[in-house]
Amino acid sequence: MTDLGGRADERDMLCGFLDWYRSVVERKVQDLGLDDASRAMTATGLSPLGVVAHLAAAEVGWFKESFTGAAVDPIQDDHGAFRLRATDTVQSVLNEYRDVCAQSREIVSGAASLDALSTCEVPHYGNVSLRWTLVHMIEETARHAGHLDIMREAIDGQTGD
Repeated sequence: MTDLGGRADERDMLCGFLDWYRSVVERKVQDLGLDDASRAMTATGLSPLGVVAHLAAAEVGWFKESFTGAAVDPIQDDHGAFRLRATDTVQSVLNEYRDVCAQSREIVSGAASLDALSTCEVPHYGNVSLRWTLVHMIEETARHAGHLDIMREAIDGQTGD
């Protein structure tokens, strides 16, 4: 189980919550076949695997692109818009998600402070702190984990974390 840091310092606590929701996201799709994982579950076409792909792109966008200022491959736009690529599999999307989460962890651990500001300005907010970025990613990941809860229950009745 992920340590949620009930008595940890702020960085460890925020990272613990984010890692918990990242693990929930993985569990919701890891044992699905491609047909179920890529099945459109909403009128707008959201699929469980599309949600994971989107979260991978969000990790890249917030931590790598906005926070560090690194250039990002525009191919991320597909996943950012919840769209799967023809070559995507459950395993490839999960691997991508795991890889970018590991990169995000490295970025967070390498920052001097939660008060460190993003290299790039974010529309409506300007340069945001690492603290803001972590809180936003907790919110984003938790919200989509809830979507995945509902989708997974509709697919095979599985509930819980």
